[in-house]
Amino acid sequence: MRVLVTGAGGQLGIDVVATCSAAGDEVFAFERGGLDIADRSAVLGAVTTLRPDIVVNCAAWTAVDACEGDRDRALLLNGTAVRWLAEACHRVGAHLVHVSTDYVFDGMLDRPYHEHDLTNPQSSYGWSKLMGEREALTLGPAATVVRTSWVCGVHGNNMVKTVMRLAAERPELAFVDDQVGHPTFTQDLAPMLRRLAIDRLSGVVHVTNQGACSWFDFATAVVVAMGRDASMVRPVSTADLQPPRPAPRPANSVLENAVLAGAGYTLLRDHRDAVNETVSFLLGA
Repeated sequence: MRVLVTGAGGQLGIDVVATCSAAGDEVFAFERGGLDIADRSAVLGAVTTLRPDIVVNCAAWTAVDACEGDRDRALLLNGTAVRWLAEACHRVGAHLVHVSTDYVFDGMLDRPYHEHDLTNPQSSYGWSKLMGEREALTLGPAATVVRTSWVCGVHGNNMVKTVMRLAAERPELAFVDDQVGHPTFTQDLAPMLRRLAIDRLSGVVHVTNQGACSWFDFATAVVVAMGRDASMVRPVSTADLQPPRPAPRPANSVLENAVLAGAGYTLLRDHRDAVNETVSFLLGA
């Protein structure tokens, strides 16, 4: 199978490339400097020349607060650019797998979000990612939009590494306990993206590790996995954060993997197992 991966230098992209390469796929890995997905001509040129079977779009501008200050750039990189990918895939018959986010919801529901719940993003980042979802599906069913949340892994910058760094520098950490979600690990997400691509499952699907928790719970799990005392992490409310962040965060980011389960897929493992595995790897790195 011929697979083109955008955003191949990011934490998820690295694991997607590794997963596909290990499976024997012919992989065309494009980092940010190698293919500007906001450049329609460049995208069409790459896809129509290489003629992949699958395009996995891991490229995005994920700096949530920076997106709030530059909505136009966010819409270009996370929205319009996906149109060019979808158009190129349509021309060569490739299946597009596009990665989206829990930020397309407002976080106000008192239950996990299903794939068919109404979207209502509260930030520029969320709006730009919702636009990307729509662009991915504009040309018909030859696309899979994968919403995920709280992405972590052994590559790139993420919350696991942040907690580990802070725990090594400070005697006490404070994390919010009124934002909940499903931490999702790239080493588990990447193989599922490949499988969904092969199966050409169309439409929107939620893919996360299992086990809902707050950021406080998550930070505590990381600290414990490091062999430190759980009591060094204390809970705070979002309202207590100073200074307040420019972009609002969904209070409820828990994504029910209803479509995945309904289609007969085995859901990703509990995030706590992945936390322990990732921390152990990073401690030994």
